[in-house]
Amino acid sequence: IGTSGAETLSCSANIFVGQTEAPLLIKPFLDEMTDSELLTVMVGGFATIAGGVLAAYVALGVDAGHLIAASVMSAPAALVFGKIIFPETEHSVTAGDISMPEIDTGANTIEAATGGITDGFKLALNVGAMLIGFIALIAVVDVLFNWVDSIIDGRLLHGAWVTYSSGGMSPVNGEFAGIFPGSLQTLFGTILRPLAWLMGVPWSEAGLVGNLLGIKLSLNEFVAYGQLGNYIHSPEGLSPRAIVISTYALCGFANFSSIGIQIGGIAAVAPGRRSDLARLGFRAMLGGALASWMTATIAGILL
Repeated sequence: IGTSGAETLSCSANIFVGQTEAPLLIKPFLDEMTDSELLTVMVGGFATIAGGVLAAYVALGVDAGHLIAASVMSAPAALVFGKIIFPETEHSVTAGDISMPEIDTGANTIEAATGGITDGFKLALNVGAMLIGFIALIAVVDVLFNWVDSIIDGRLLHGAWVTYSSGGMSPVNGEFAGIFPGSLQTLFGTILRPLAWLMGVPWSEAGLVGNLLGIKLSLNEFVAYGQLGNYIHSPEGLSPRAIVISTYALCGFANFSSIGIQIGGIAAVAPGRRSDLARLGFRAMLGGALASWMTATIAGILL
């Protein structure tokens, strides 16, 4: 598909490392990357999971083989969706043979160590601040949805109160049964139910899988995998087919909080691209989600 060396290397590295670590491999080229390349790098981070969190998901009961397969399959899928969403129209400096720029590695070990510590602190500080801010924004939206739900479904329709089995970091822990979604989790779960069915999940279980997809988008994939783990260990949970498809569909960092993580993480090493990262963030998250859903659809076909 004609991708450049830098974006391809970053997406490949995402199989093993996280969404803020992979761009460090192409740090000298981040400032000169085209918008299409930058978006593709971000899509690669959203579409895969880091090797460091793999053990945590396995501990929840998720099959390790399917997790590894999903992450490997999603890396090339990220390249495809990155170019579909933002086709390349400019010339990339890493599209052919390049000369590596000289990098200051420090005069000795002490200087190299202090430089690495400083860069790491900046990265952690940026990521932490962005993560807190985005979680707070999502919480505000959830509270607004819940307030409207309490008026429409609670006072007007006298719906019963339903407590969430997993609320994650949201201050909203339940909603009134009715016609209005009480949180982003419920909104996305309702919208994504037909998508779960198209992936190959039986319609009778598509509602539960759609809810998992909604949890992943609005909260994060760890909370969603935790709920999937409950279904795996429950005798009346999801069918094996639905569990496998869900494993592939949830495999990725595509959620609203991760937009802040990527903006903070990549901008820490390429401050000049902060505005571009913010402008491309939502589209990149959508591309990462689509890549995961495509691999889940392929898994559904092969099952």
